[in-house]
Parts: sequence; structure tokens; C-alpha cells
Amino acid sequence: MVLKLPFDPVQRAKEVEKVVCKDYSRKYYRFRFSKYYGGIVTADAVGCCFLCAYCWNFFRNLDPGKYGEFYSSEEVAEILGQLVAKRRCYRVRISGAEPILGEKSFDHLLRLLKILGEMHELVFILETNGLMLGYHPEFCRKLAKLGENIFVRVSLKGWDERSFETITGARGEFFRFPLLALKNLRDLGVNAWPAVMYDIFRERGIEEICKKLKEVGVEARDLELEYLELYSFVKENMKRRGLTIL
Repeated sequence: MVLKLPFDPVQRAKEVEKVVCKDYSRKYYRFRFSKYYGGIVTADAVGCCFLCAYCWNFFRNLDPGKYGEFYSSEEVAEILGQLVAKRRCYRVRISGAEPILGEKSFDHLLRLLKILGEMHELVFILETNGLMLGYHPEFCRKLAKLGENIFVRVSLKGWDERSFETITGARGEFFRFPLLALKNLRDLGVNAWPAVMYDIFRERGIEEICKKLKEVGVEARDLELEYLELYSFVKENMKRRGLTIL
């Protein structure tokens, strides 16, 4: 997909969703067990509304039409259920891409969460960049109805509009929506927390994002720190964007 920076991430979400979603199916390229969160079964998807310089799944998200196969919510639930039984763990997530790009991808996610809730006593960790949850607050309300086993980790991609645009490739004016997502989720009683890339933010960026969160009514408790996986292509992407590790 040809992409000129900076771009409109809401428009990109619409375009990407057309590629990676079909009816109630979505494209995934891998199912695995991962060490994160003390052990978690993971469905790796493709397709994102951002194009972050340090994304470990950069090329699959740059052109998601080339990667993965379509799986229905039922098929994903069955595969994850088998892995849960094999690995004897109770945590599940979608990774590698943005789970929520619009109505179709959100419907796929909701169906998956409902099926998993019926099959197992599982904890689902929703890893999201928060853009569409902030842009479509009704999505937050629907998530809140699913119960206490849904946890939402909102990965914040900058501490102001300028850093957000540099990191994500998306226009800086969309910086506020992930912050609004956190506020909406917490106001609805959903267990949600922010995560930031420490190697990029450092103390100054963390201080700034905490201020921004407070401005929208969110206390930055339980701030999770992520750390870079410095693949060669990540270094090159960061260099092109003018990002350095302080």
C-alpha cells in the first residue's frame, strides 16, 4: 500500500479494514504461546491504522494484503482454546496489529470475546493503540458490557502532537484520541492502563504524557513501560523518522 506521511489514520483504518476483514473473518498469520504477562496465548494479526517507526511487525502492517489468512471468530477461538489447553495458561491476546479498525473488525473481536467467554474462564488482554476507541466512544461502551475478564492496554505513541506524528506517521491532530479512549474506558469501569515506549519517551516524555492524561481527567497510575526490540529494519525506520534513543 502506497502511503505518504503524515496520513489520516481514520481514513487509513477504513482502507486497511477493507483488506484484512471479510464478513466476520479477519486476517491472521500466526498463533503461538508467548512469555509476556507471565505466559499468554497469542493470535498475531495484520493491519494497523498507524505505521510506527519501531513496530516489530512493520512490513506486514505496511502491506497487510500480502500476509495472513482469513479466520472467523469461531476458528480463532477454537485454535486459541487448543493452545490454552496445551499450555495450561489462562491469558489470551491479539498482537502484531490493531484489533479495532472499524465496525467489521470490532464485530469480529466482540464475537471472539463472547465465544472465549463461553468456552473458558480466560483473561483477555486487548492490546490497542486506542485511536478508534477514542474516535468511536460507543465501542468502549460495548466492551464494558463484556465483564471483568477484559483488560485493555492502551499503547500511547507520543507525548504531544509532534512526537505522535513522528512515531506513528499519522497526523498530529489525532494524538488526543487514545487519551480519550483511556478516559472513556476508565469512566465505564473497564480495567485499562497506558503503556509507553521508555527508550523513546524517557523521563521527559513520561512527565509530559502524564500531564496530558491529567488534562483529560486520567490519572496515569499503573503506567507500563515497553522496551524496544532493535531489529535492523527498526533502526533504519527510526533513522528515517529522525528518532533517536536517548
